[in-house]
Amino acid sequence: MAKPKDMMKEIASLCNRRGFIYQSSEIYGGLASCWDYGPLGIELKKNIKDSWWRSVVRMRDNVVGVDTSILMHPDIWVASGHVGEFHDMLVDCMQCKGRVRVDHLKDGKCPTCGTKEFTDPQKFQLMFKTKAGASEATALDVYLRPETAQGIFADFKLVQKTSRMKVPFGIGQIGKSFRNEVTTKSFIFRSREFEQMELEFFVKPGTDQEWFDFWVKERFQWYQDLGINPENLMLRPHEKDELAHYALCCTDVEYKFPFGWGELEGIANRTDFDLKAHIEHSGKDLSYFDDEVKEKYVPYVIESSGGIDRTFLVVMLDAYREEEVEGEKRVVLGFDKKIAPVKAAVFPLQKDEKLVGIAKTICKNLQGFINCYYDQSGNIGRRYRRQDEIGTPYCITVDFDSLEDESVTVRERDTMEQVRVKIGDLKPRFLEEFA
Repeated sequence: MAKPKDMMKEIASLCNRRGFIYQSSEIYGGLASCWDYGPLGIELKKNIKDSWWRSVVRMRDNVVGVDTSILMHPDIWVASGHVGEFHDMLVDCMQCKGRVRVDHLKDGKCPTCGTKEFTDPQKFQLMFKTKAGASEATALDVYLRPETAQGIFADFKLVQKTSRMKVPFGIGQIGKSFRNEVTTKSFIFRSREFEQMELEFFVKPGTDQEWFDFWVKERFQWYQDLGINPENLMLRPHEKDELAHYALCCTDVEYKFPFGWGELEGIANRTDFDLKAHIEHSGKDLSYFDDEVKEKYVPYVIESSGGIDRTFLVVMLDAYREEEVEGEKRVVLGFDKKIAPVKAAVFPLQKDEKLVGIAKTICKNLQGFINCYYDQSGNIGRRYRRQDEIGTPYCITVDFDSLEDESVTVRERDTMEQVRVKIGDLKPRFLEEFA
């Protein structure tokens, strides 16, 4: 399975060319570190989100979901520590005038020009600030949320009571977050607007370590279930000196990106820091009363926090391969079939009225439960290559024999094997595979 030398550049090019991801505001020169998901990209992204939601929320009786507001009361961010602590320390290079994060300096040198002359470090607030209100004079300063977790903590008591959940239980959320990142690179690896998949799992103090171990194992397995090569994944426990001040322990799921190992998801034991912080600042009781043992306590939290966009990037990188077939290069995105943006493509062998009619009918029948694509442009080999490059698992060709035997040729993406299948058997076959 050959890989290009500059994989990140190759993936970015393919994403733009085939409609996975575009540069935001491209017609105006683009806006750095902001991206638009195209027709294929939004399908793949949705499939990744559906997989997470099914695995973390839908298939468990001790997890429920929410969708909290992007704009929240600013005191939430005071209580969480974001207003006071959520910043980067930046310096300006005296020679090239570039702005660099202090923690990104290598041996005290500017990564662009190599000089060691900088301005004094300055704090750079990572949250986007805006106004909420009818007029500038009376408007309230609010922030675009930098994480989805705080909305879950603020709603903890409401969710627990209305859902009648008992500890241990979790609240899951998928949603947009915003960080005014200064150092952005590597395509969609780090961006200013991104989507998170977060689980806050509330447990009784004293049981937190076993639940932490449980969720580390569960989350690591999910990435493998997406079809990601286990050899490109690893678990990296945090050293004590890199733990957040509120965390008892933390383990990252990391992927071997073209630029090196990078974080995909963090699983952390946040203790009772968040709920206690909101209890103190809001004056509201967010403790939990256990009816069975008549005990009141503030739960500990095991957090699983991953990025949809980074997972999307990893899925693309891991699926990409180049092969030589009959002297020609074949580019393939070998997605796991259940997350492939298009599940099947239907072709009439030629632009014959009868073949086109059958092909369009097949496509319409399959579209009720899978994303099916119709294509009659170009020779059949070229159509196969287009579908290989976007990761479509199956291509269905209607030929002149189909008029007689009511069968079609189904070609499988990875093996390129072709078999004849009765038209009436297509729907049950794909229902069984993609249900």
